[in-house]
Amino acid sequence: MQSFRFRRSIRLRDYDYTLAGAYFVTLCTLNSVCMFGDIVDGQMRHNDLGTLVGREWQRTARVRPSVDLDAFVVMPNHIHGILFILDDSNASGSSHSSKSFPPRSSTLQSGSLGSIIGQFKSTVTRRARRQATTYCGAIWQRNYYEHIIRSYQSLNYLRKYIVENPARWSDDRLYVGY
Repeated sequence: MQSFRFRRSIRLRDYDYTLAGAYFVTLCTLNSVCMFGDIVDGQMRHNDLGTLVGREWQRTARVRPSVDLDAFVVMPNHIHGILFILDDSNASGSSHSSKSFPPRSSTLQSGSLGSIIGQFKSTVTRRARRQATTYCGAIWQRNYYEHIIRSYQSLNYLRKYIVENPARWSDDRLYVGY
């Protein structure tokens, strides 16, 4: 009998990630490889892949009526973004109140933060492979980091952090010296 190694989740235990709310996410490239461009004089200069990542991030809200986007930045080896999952009643006429909490299943639920991020990463990878001028290997680290935003003070702090991230690149914990 083959033994399976179970991965420890970094998600908040028993939290329903389909709930309406604001989320700060960070998605990193595989092995922190700088593949989205360079920081020049405190400004991010995207290459083709970095441009694709930014375009697909913005497209996320257009293809998912229950998602609204806020500040984001594509850095050389990661992306930071704030996204809002809207109440289903705002998007489709139904409401989260009809759901049972916590979720009945441990599998990824449609409309959850995990499914949104997974679809984004998958779309970027698929489109990058179709473009002859873009990197075609593995792009993303297996997981992503998230923070549930619970106050306007936190939201404004994170917006500022995102906007200032390129200027503080050499101080970033994800910085990889050139």
